[in-house]
Amino acid sequence: MSRILIDICHPAHVHFFKNVIVVLTERGHEVLVTSREKEVTVRLLEDLGVRHCLLSSASKGGVIGMLKELVIRNLALYKVVRKFKPHAMSAIGGIFVAQVGRLTSTPSVVFYDTENAALQNALTYPFASKVSVPRAYEGWLPKRSERYDGYHELAYLHPEFFKPNYTEAVANGLSPSGDTFLVRVVSWNANHDLNEKGWSVELLRTVVSFLSTQGKVIVSSEGPLPDALAPYGFSGNPSSIHHVMAFCRLYVGESATMASESVVLGVPAIYAAHTGRGYCNEQETRYDMLRNVSELNEGSLMECIKEFLEVMPDEISMRHQALMKDTIDVVEYSANLIESMVKNNAVSPIQ
Repeated sequence: MSRILIDICHPAHVHFFKNVIVVLTERGHEVLVTSREKEVTVRLLEDLGVRHCLLSSASKGGVIGMLKELVIRNLALYKVVRKFKPHAMSAIGGIFVAQVGRLTSTPSVVFYDTENAALQNALTYPFASKVSVPRAYEGWLPKRSERYDGYHELAYLHPEFFKPNYTEAVANGLSPSGDTFLVRVVSWNANHDLNEKGWSVELLRTVVSFLSTQGKVIVSSEGPLPDALAPYGFSGNPSSIHHVMAFCRLYVGESATMASESVVLGVPAIYAAHTGRGYCNEQETRYDMLRNVSELNEGSLMECIKEFLEVMPDEISMRHQALMKDTIDVVEYSANLIESMVKNNAVSPIQ
């Protein structure tokens, strides 16, 4: 039996790997999950019944805080690797598995899709055994890399793995009558957010105020909302957010991941942030399912919102179907790639 370690550091990583873990386990591999306390990461793992080993908590931001966590978590992961002796390791972003993997001669597979994470990529890519990115990735890659036809979000939101439940969506905030709009604001303290600033409170108020005239507004926020906007805050179960999202009319927000999630579910999205993503660019230019807004002002944002509100649902459905026909089974691909590192690398687990 081969041993595989999956390192999960963010809520989105839980979603990406949950089906991959099932496939690898069904194929007879022993899978160990190491986790990190960030937002609802641990809660999601527990809701899914995934056993895990908590190694660290997210830093409070800034280069010094991140480097401190890097040292602490690398040491903790090193100890786990020495004990578990995995034949391969994998993660999204992958800075910890790449560095510890190189140190312990353990093959590492890093999945990533964020080009502007310059510091993280510089500390990861040179050490990883394999880097896998979506075809739309626009950044630098090492020679030990490959591309696939898809997006991270297909690993958990493809129809084969996810069936939106309307009853669950309504129980967690979706309006049972009329349109619902999902707005997302982030804290901008991730390693790929260095020097990045998000929406102003005034811009958020403007967006919420307008969308409130069109239907119900749900605001998902990494931090506390101003008192005037608190009633719009998402109060449902974090594990149910994708059920809510799937039945929304439109997504508007600062999170590229949630924008892509919406698109994969057939919901048009507006990604409004200063820095872009290759996959968001592709979802805009190739499928017309997303709008990238880099000028964070009322005029730019409102123009895109109103544009999507004029597009008929049947047209959105056609665009979504075109996207789904062009992409692969990301779960099967990811499991195969991790498994290949076990089979193809003549590297014994550390002694």
